[in-house]
Amino acid sequence: MEQVVIIGTGCAGLTAAIYTARANLSPLVLTGCQPGGLLTTTSIVENFPGFPEGIDGFELMQKLQKQAEHFGARIKFGHLDSVDFSGQPHKLVVDGDPVETRTLIVATGSSPRGLGLASEHALEKHGVTYCATCDGALPQFRNQPLVVVGGGDSAVEEATYLTRFASQVYLVHRRDALRASAIMEHRALHHPKIKMVWNSVVTEVLDVAQKKVTGVRLKNITTGEMSTLACAGLFVAIGHTPNTKVFGGAIETDEHGYVKLRGATGTNIPGVFAAGDVADSVYRQAITAAGTGCAAAMDAERFLETLDNP
Repeated sequence: MEQVVIIGTGCAGLTAAIYTARANLSPLVLTGCQPGGLLTTTSIVENFPGFPEGIDGFELMQKLQKQAEHFGARIKFGHLDSVDFSGQPHKLVVDGDPVETRTLIVATGSSPRGLGLASEHALEKHGVTYCATCDGALPQFRNQPLVVVGGGDSAVEEATYLTRFASQVYLVHRRDALRASAIMEHRALHHPKIKMVWNSVVTEVLDVAQKKVTGVRLKNITTGEMSTLACAGLFVAIGHTPNTKVFGGAIETDEHGYVKLRGATGTNIPGVFAAGDVADSVYRQAITAAGTGCAAAMDAERFLETLDNP
């Protein structure tokens, strides 16, 4: 019988592991299909407190894992197959094996929606990114033209943020009008550094041979015209998909798939808590994920106390 099972080894999951391990709960931490979470795909993290020179995303996650293991967390490479929340304890199936736990912390994160291009995938960490706040200030992007793909509030926020560093920001959208809110649309259309590229889609990211982004190929979906736009970075902002499918609807989510929280980290299932990007559609930062991981750990510990002292 496990006291705490944590699903996910990003900042939220590993912070929860550190706190529950220090509480002598010996948490079992499942890595999921992407050990270390999305931060492992970021080359340099410059906005995580305590690293004035920045730190490689993979290295940061390794440090967090070692810290959790130092206090007694057990990290297991495993994939959650199914859950049964019909009673206490909660029943999980992990890689075909049954696991029972009194509490569960869901830190499965969210996955950015990509363009589905082979060149996009090949140039991740080499100029293709999915988070302007995370990567926009990197030296390779400063005083360079940058491309943002998307048409909603997130895309406009990314584009506006990048104007602090870029020489020019091109906002590529497949329609002839933004889907963003009126105030966000006004910011984009009237910003001197943002240039709209309407009715267009990215068909290829250049240049895989050079292992860095040098531009994008565009197709105007109205005229069929092809063109090339020089840039030093491609920021894809077409939304995120929370990783909640495995729970089969047992955990209540909003219309976009993010876990609905009750209180700080609670869910509709007693003893099941959520932390990080799986429940955060607003901030999606490493440090906010770590903070909610701490909160979920403390909430789980308090829940266990109520079970032992009803």
